[in-house]
Amino acid sequence: MSTLERRIGVPGAIAIGLGSMIGAGLFFVWVPASQLAGEWLWLALLLAGGVATLNAMSTAQLAMRHPVSGGAYAYGRAEVSRAVGFAAGWMFLTGKTASAGAIALIAARHIWPEQAQWIAAALIAALAIVNMAGIRSTVRVTTVVVAIVLALVAAALAWSALGLPTASDAGLETLAPVTANRVAGAPEGPLGVLTAAGVLFFAFAGYARMATLGEEVRDPERTLPRAIGAGLAIVLVLYGLVAWATTATLGDALPASAAPVADLVGAGWLHALLLGAAALASVGSLTGILAGLSRTGLAMARHRDLPGPLSFVSARSKAPVVAEAVTAAVAIAGVLLLPVAQLVAFSSTCVLTYYAVAHLSAIRGARRTTDASAPRARWWLPRWVPVAGLALCALLVGTLPWPGVVAAAAWLALGLAARALLRR
Repeated sequence: MSTLERRIGVPGAIAIGLGSMIGAGLFFVWVPASQLAGEWLWLALLLAGGVATLNAMSTAQLAMRHPVSGGAYAYGRAEVSRAVGFAAGWMFLTGKTASAGAIALIAARHIWPEQAQWIAAALIAALAIVNMAGIRSTVRVTTVVVAIVLALVAAALAWSALGLPTASDAGLETLAPVTANRVAGAPEGPLGVLTAAGVLFFAFAGYARMATLGEEVRDPERTLPRAIGAGLAIVLVLYGLVAWATTATLGDALPASAAPVADLVGAGWLHALLLGAAALASVGSLTGILAGLSRTGLAMARHRDLPGPLSFVSARSKAPVVAEAVTAAVAIAGVLLLPVAQLVAFSSTCVLTYYAVAHLSAIRGARRTTDASAPRARWWLPRWVPVAGLALCALLVGTLPWPGVVAAAAWLALGLAARALLRR
């Protein structure tokens, strides 16, 4: 069985998108980004937000035309070529699996730093089981997590706005400094702003999760654009407020902070709750990522770009349980073998490549709508949006730390070579 059911409405889709974006990135990316961009952190945030907005617009348009599982994998196959679609799916699976590992490690550091790797592995396994119970379980868990985290982050922002004492002012102990999390191979000077934007993009990429679940959304032509637009708008405002609070309140201490959002407050109980919120937000984000990965794996298996058993859907839960289990196993291997900073850099490279394919698909899709022989669809996306988005994705990839870029390029070449060999 390989058929999914449409069970998600607009609120559920928004919850999954918010849960994916309001996750580990909100509590972590300010540290490496501030190390790279310094006082130009705001410019890096604006650039990352601009790229995310362009990506979301292309994704929403393509999701209306192709309301199926797989996201840019399906769009690339339909609009460009099967090989390009495979490249998108391959990079998404790789990049977001690395993201899952990074997010699980960030959550585990807030729970039990000394045993972070094993706690991260346990979290991945537990959330994979939740997703195997069905998409409704995923939506319920994510909605609860988002509500709690938003309330606590709002409390931290209010504390900062009132000018109340920070954690260092109150003498509170925080987690160990994370200066070692500076990404190796990062450029210095003006290029550091672009690299910081690529790192910050790690925190924005959750809106794609709604598109990868396109086969499980009711009335996708109406639901997906609204959910993607609303989710991204909420997150853009939230990230702007957090950037303002952390830079204004922590100042020069931000690059060495282990928990910048929690360090905004000086009350011991609220500080502890915010540390817990970071772990909880990571759980919500991880839930959505694992769900999106399994649906992309399902779509690729249907077209025999991955082993066929990954397309199996449980008759009881209507979830791709085999793909979910395999995704969790690979993510667990990542957390046990790789450091979190390198996971973030590698993930950003892969995911930006994935969105570049989405923009290329949108460019081709816009051309097809002007062809009288091609099937027409309601197309509202201005042509300059995917062109600008493609150029910015390429720019950010070119300025990311070279070890992650080289590793991602080598991995893509390996995947394409293996695909060509197997098809021959």
